[in-house]
Amino acid sequence: MYTYEYERMFSQGLIRLRIEDHEAVITQRAQDGWRYVGYIPVEQSAEGLIIELDLIFEKEV
Repeated sequence: MYTYEYERMFSQGLIRLRIEDHEAVITQRAQDGWRYVGYIPVEQSAEGLIIELDLIFEKEV
């Protein structure tokens, strides 16, 4: 059985959106025993740009 946690990430910028610090978050979670399994867009602009997303992590219990 697995347990899941979600980490909210926000895009930054006005013209070109960029997600910051995602690598550091994934690395830190891996050191804590979590495995990165994917992401879910939480909020998108009318043009389809991702404004917010949740990184998904799992750990065996």
